[in-house]
Amino acid sequence: MRIGVLALQGAFAEHISKLKQINVEAFEIRQLKDISGHFDGLILPGGESTAMRKLLGDLSLYGPLKEMIQNGLPVFGTCAGMILLAKEIEDEEPCFGTLDITVKRNAYGRQLGSFRCVDEFTGKEIEMPFIRAPYAERVGEGVNVLSRIKGKIVAVQQDNQLATAFHPELTNDTSVYEYFIKMVENRR
Repeated sequence: MRIGVLALQGAFAEHISKLKQINVEAFEIRQLKDISGHFDGLILPGGESTAMRKLLGDLSLYGPLKEMIQNGLPVFGTCAGMILLAKEIEDEEPCFGTLDITVKRNAYGRQLGSFRCVDEFTGKEIEMPFIRAPYAERVGEGVNVLSRIKGKIVAVQQDNQLATAFHPELTNDTSVYEYFIKMVENRR
């Protein structure tokens, strides 16, 4: 199994490290030639969604990656990655628009509003770091809510797409990655 991690900006190295912890091969996607070979899944990391969106276009990665996601490539977006996947973004045009949710950017406030908590993800208690995080204000039909914090939707899955508002790459827990890899295996 081989997972590509968008490495334009954000916490891509931490995602690669987590995948290696669970014995999954990972590689960086920095330019168009990086997606020419076979890979089984994609991770869109946290970071600055506006910068990533611009770079996706500038590097001609946007169209091919969107097509791959639409054709069923399993994708996992964290924080900014959730924003990139969302069909609707409050007061902004969507990027990929493949995940039927509406997100509120920086919903928990500025950097000073960042926090950590422990809560349930698919029935297991895990640590959840939130950094200028979004949350889903609305989910469409076929979107499964996997986690809520104080009533706010912070993890969802729709078919081949998984998104979290929090950063599992900044914890010692690999549960979210194991969940994603099971999604990838089920799509193969």
